[in-house]
Amino acid sequence: MKPSIRIGTRRSKLALWQANWVARQLQLAGHVCELISMDTKGDRMMDVPIPKIGSKGVFTEELEEQLAMGVIDVAVHSAKDMPSELPVGFEIIAYSQREKSHDVLISDKQVMDLDQTITVGTSSTRRVALLKHHYPKAVAVPVRGNLQTRLEKLKSGKMDALVLAFAGVSRLELVDFIQYNFPLDTFVPAVGQGSLAMEVSSSIEPELRNKIRNAVNHPATELCLTTERSFLYTIQGGCSIPAFAHARLSGQKISMTAGIVSLDGRHLVQFEKQGTHDQAGALGATLAEQVLDAGGREILQDIKKQQDQNED
Repeated sequence: MKPSIRIGTRRSKLALWQANWVARQLQLAGHVCELISMDTKGDRMMDVPIPKIGSKGVFTEELEEQLAMGVIDVAVHSAKDMPSELPVGFEIIAYSQREKSHDVLISDKQVMDLDQTITVGTSSTRRVALLKHHYPKAVAVPVRGNLQTRLEKLKSGKMDALVLAFAGVSRLELVDFIQYNFPLDTFVPAVGQGSLAMEVSSSIEPELRNKIRNAVNHPATELCLTTERSFLYTIQGGCSIPAFAHARLSGQKISMTAGIVSLDGRHLVQFEKQGTHDQAGALGATLAEQVLDAGGREILQDIKKQQDQNED
């Protein structure tokens, strides 16, 4: 009997959907799979805002521990949850084909109008800052939890609407709740949004590494996320930094829109740049330097100052 490829995942309904999708791709390639689920620090500390838990490894640390101990062979993550720099000894070896990557406004009430004063639930610093910048009448309300938990809070009347990634809403067949699709060119998504990342220990056997990569990796998505993650690495952004980037392919060209916005939404620095496929990493880094030089560095300094004050 073939040895199973052990897939590590969080326990939420969406995370399990994602892990099962990966398992199906591996099974279609002729491999036997086993799912091993667990809770992460981000799952357990539901009453604490993500930036206060820590900007790195909130949803990945426990899975990495299991990778290091050899309990699992591959960890499946939402690519947008991956820190800009992985701990030594770990690597991303594959990205799934990207779902539509934009954000959506969902509600179980009458049609929401973002030009009117409504309460909008989100735990993302990027979404809060972009709402303040583009939709100043929307009042952001902090909300944590998996997608089902957030929907329950919405139904209980604690807010009028939620901002979520289209990918998660679509995967759990909740598109009927969508009331507004945020435009990609202005409400730019988080790095990696819409794709899944396969993380492994760097000591993984080459044959097993190739089996996973060959069954799951989508080259076009990998190229886009390489560009976006290069931007994030250069910015040194984490969950507490409202940075954003979205790359797309057109023939032999990569185009990427990326930037950063202040926490109060007043100052937004955003640029678009093009390059060729072989310039993916360099394109992200160059665009990050352009953003930093145009005011992004000052925004980052101000955010750090605010965070230091909150810790005192």
